[in-house]
Amino acid sequence: MTCRLEKKELEELNATNILPQTPFWGRIKRNQGYLPNGFELTVSKDMLANEADSLSKVGDDLLVLTKYIDKEICYAYVPYGPKLEPSFENQGLFLEQLSESIRPYLPSNCIFIRFDLIWENQWAAEDDYFDAAGNWTGAPSSQVQEYRVNFKTTNWNLKKSVSDVLPKNTFFLNLSLNEKELLKNMRYNTRYNVKKSLKNGVQVKEYGIEHMDEWYKLYLDTAIRHNMPLQNQAYFSTILKNQDNNKNGVQVKMLMADIDGKFLSSMFLVLSKKRGTYLYGASTSDKKNAMASYALQWESIKLAKEYGCTEYDMFGSAPNLKQTHPLHGVHVYKKGFGGDLFHRMGCWDYPYNEKLYDMYKFQELKSQEA
Repeated sequence: MTCRLEKKELEELNATNILPQTPFWGRIKRNQGYLPNGFELTVSKDMLANEADSLSKVGDDLLVLTKYIDKEICYAYVPYGPKLEPSFENQGLFLEQLSESIRPYLPSNCIFIRFDLIWENQWAAEDDYFDAAGNWTGAPSSQVQEYRVNFKTTNWNLKKSVSDVLPKNTFFLNLSLNEKELLKNMRYNTRYNVKKSLKNGVQVKEYGIEHMDEWYKLYLDTAIRHNMPLQNQAYFSTILKNQDNNKNGVQVKMLMADIDGKFLSSMFLVLSKKRGTYLYGASTSDKKNAMASYALQWESIKLAKEYGCTEYDMFGSAPNLKQTHPLHGVHVYKKGFGGDLFHRMGCWDYPYNEKLYDMYKFQELKSQEA
């Protein structure tokens, strides 16, 4: 079995649908205190699937971020990577080999590596984890997950992370459909609200950084209303400033919906290769009946399709329709646009220093409970 990495300059990473595996994401995270590093990963196919040819190899780029916890220790984080996806029974073997192969490239005081896996959740592929209404009930306990994922590994060292960083559940829309088909796939109420918003005179346009103040007012309104953790205005300015200048790179569009010059809703549409991503959204609590967010989302979908994207990522939802989930309202809104719900494996850790990792994990648990 082969698992080999070679250093690669951040800006030389190939274009990809996976936004958090782009140079753009590395630049954004650098501004947040992470150290981005690029690699070219090559593995033999037998590491990805049983009975595959061990002489055949596949490769892909990998973005790895390093974050210092304090002056003494750090950890590594792979956002939505690796992109290469093994069969379920080979996932643990692949992650173990990758963790050990990347270890020499990490600082000697790196205590663990965390993979934010985009792979389909193993338990979302089994009927036993769905209720009678078709809702996914979620993966089993961490102990059960770890028992299965560590199958075939040598060190039995993979741990389910205390929490997930990037969205683990999302809706994907198929943009290969025409606009008429996309509208038809929407729920009746969503389609009605899209048409109503346009009749109400809602207009959606793209704006530049000179309108960041207006964006941030909407964002603050939304964050305070929903008790969300706050980002500062400079963070959103950084998103616009760090987009690529070439068509093959990441493009960012700040879209805002208004009626008679009053901004009601806004969002960031991020275009990366063949995928459009609804990264951030914001709205005012005024004029809810205008349904501005529906016109905004529909325009964003059309723009992504016009750009050449074949899929649209709603970037985050609840795992099911249970009303007790904090993202229930978001889930209902996004589900209405007719996409397919996808469940990812989420974050998994591979400790290099078990003692220090356990201490860090304990602090994570405490901060969650606070």
